[in-house]
Amino acid sequence: MVRHAKSSWEFNLPDRDRPLADRGVKDAILVGQELNRHNLHIDQVFSSPAKRAFDTALLMVSELGLLSTQNIQIEDDLYDFVGEQALSFVLSLPNDFHTIMTFGHNHACTHLAQSLGNCTKANIPTATAVIFHFDVSLWSDIQQCNCTSIRPKTLR
Repeated sequence: MVRHAKSSWEFNLPDRDRPLADRGVKDAILVGQELNRHNLHIDQVFSSPAKRAFDTALLMVSELGLLSTQNIQIEDDLYDFVGEQALSFVLSLPNDFHTIMTFGHNHACTHLAQSLGNCTKANIPTATAVIFHFDVSLWSDIQQCNCTSIRPKTLR
């Protein structure tokens, strides 16, 4: 799970259309490079329809060698600022997916990290990736697990 990178408030745009700030672009690339070192075998990437989330996904999956936008599926349930829609989405995933990557928003990301992972009780910063290590065979059976977080601040 990735919280979108730092967005720009420079333009008067609807929330879904806000672009990434320059720092957001740099942070997304840094975290993508670090994720690549983890040798993840991602079956599917899902993104919120918001421009800042989708652009974060494009930058990070490019660093993972997944260059096509066809590898990123837009999912309205990830345009969630609480966490319940995002959790319901993950619980209903097809069980032939072993590893997925999602791009979304706060406070959904913080809620999921706190309720499903033991990695943090603090706010999930922008461009932070949280890797959950679920030991289940069905997505509907996920429960609290160990997780790892990759924060751009530690990579700069």
